[in-house]
Amino acid sequence: MGQLVHTLPEGEPVRGVTLLAGEIYLLRRKERDQVEVYDVITYRLQRCLTVPDAREFSDMTSCKHNRCMYIGDYGVECVYRLDVQGAVTQWAVSDTPWGLSVNAAHNVLVTCFAVRKIKEFSSHGDLLRELTLPVITPWHAIQTRSGQFIVCHGDLGDPVHRVCMTSADGRHIVHSHGGQPGSDTDQYDVPHHLAVDDNEFVFVADYNNRRVTLLSPTLEYVRQVVSRDQLKGYPSCLYLDTRQRLLYVAVDKREEGGLRGYAAVFSV
Repeated sequence: MGQLVHTLPEGEPVRGVTLLAGEIYLLRRKERDQVEVYDVITYRLQRCLTVPDAREFSDMTSCKHNRCMYIGDYGVECVYRLDVQGAVTQWAVSDTPWGLSVNAAHNVLVTCFAVRKIKEFSSHGDLLRELTLPVITPWHAIQTRSGQFIVCHGDLGDPVHRVCMTSADGRHIVHSHGGQPGSDTDQYDVPHHLAVDDNEFVFVADYNNRRVTLLSPTLEYVRQVVSRDQLKGYPSCLYLDTRQRLLYVAVDKREEGGLRGYAAVFSV
């Protein structure tokens, strides 16, 4: 089981967390100063960055090669490119973007749940290809070194909630874990976000079960790494610092006044 190392401040709901250049970037749902930047050692707030005219964030990821973050906005169906100095550009996705990741070619993978697609863009927004997935309601996808895709899918009312590995063209399921929604170790209830380590073990944010599960590279169950007892809410996004073996978990807290959010750091 992972051990809690630190908790970043509670506030507006957290829609993404990532690391870049020795700093933690936390994305919150608010009108301005949406990106909070913390020191990775002291966890002290360093500065805030604003994404102008943003509406509804879905996810955030980073690219060390291009020294920037990418932020999905499903309210205006676009992706923002935000550099470490705070300069912002954007491009249209033309579908509802949800989960974001960066592949080995430093391109951006945007998972579009409504049309069951992965769209691959260059760092500056050129559409390179689209893949249609054989699953219902895909939330997040990560491409492996071999070119296959790991995808988590399933929303409330869907008959299947699972994590799949697809072929490189996205058409065929090679491995899977899950099935009917539930709370057993081989079940999920809205598996929402993924992280993959250097050995291609897979961390899964199981949203409504309020836990994080670890799977083998062939998607066999290994263990639970964060339990519902360790979380004060529902895990929505993950980021894994592979060097330090630290897992950053964005958590939704449901309160009478609405959603609140924070990020917890676990040693895994």
